[in-house]
Amino acid sequence: MTPELDAARTAVDEELSAWLGEALREAEPIADPIRHAVLAPGKRIRPLLMISAWEAARGSERNGGNGRPPSLYRLALGPELVHAYSLIHDDLPCMDDDDLRRGRPTLHVRYGERVAILAGAVLQPLAVRAVGDGAAGLELSDGVTARLIVTLARASGGSGMVGGQLLDLLAEREDVSFGTLERIHLGKTARLIAACCTMGAVAARASAETVDRLTRFGLAIGLAFQTVDDILDVTGSSHRMGKIGGRDEALGKATTPSLLGLAGARDRAEQLGREAFRELAPFPAAHRLREIGRLILERDR
Repeated sequence: MTPELDAARTAVDEELSAWLGEALREAEPIADPIRHAVLAPGKRIRPLLMISAWEAARGSERNGGNGRPPSLYRLALGPELVHAYSLIHDDLPCMDDDDLRRGRPTLHVRYGERVAILAGAVLQPLAVRAVGDGAAGLELSDGVTARLIVTLARASGGSGMVGGQLLDLLAEREDVSFGTLERIHLGKTARLIAACCTMGAVAARASAETVDRLTRFGLAIGLAFQTVDDILDVTGSSHRMGKIGGRDEALGKATTPSLLGLAGARDRAEQLGREAFRELAPFPAAHRLREIGRLILERDR
């Protein structure tokens, strides 16, 4: 990660901590479990994608030296909070039953299963609140704000992340086709990542063509993200990843390596990366999106 992108991630972390301090002021005793889960060290790929898509959609001339408005960081917290909720629930004993996440004990291990379920539930309305607060700070219209919230909701729900997670569970120890695997990956990972790019473009008041291109970039790089995740579960170090490796095989999950082999999975990730980067060709200010794309493809955790 370049110093510039690392600085943006630090700014996201600072906004996340400050905003949660405000939003959870009267939320004891659930506040501490939420902070444990949300403020654990993370890559913050989703908020960085939204911010970078906003920059790409505005263009280098319009972006100029004004930098990013502070409220853009608040808007970008929405997908990160949804992602955090998904990790809490994904780790539960009734789901993937993991004990380690981002180098820390998972929430149900630290606080108990009932608290973990409720903390995940709280993060969903918090995500909507963050989007609303960010949109208000950016002085976006009610119509644009509604579009942002609907985009996040669709990517998070039955046709997106939650639906994909259920398909993933139902496919355990089953013979599935590559088409079914891609449907799982689109739902549980790629659609939320794509929503970040969509939301960044919508917040920048971009044209329909720009929104479509950045959404397609997000879908391709989101599929690549999950493909690399599958590879790392086989090859990665638990210490580096901050979670226990080999869980996919232990649970009998359908993964890209299990269907295509490691070499085939790596080829698929590279193909998806090429598809994603092609969508960025018209955007002179998309260098940060390209950097995040390379980070996704080359990561070791």
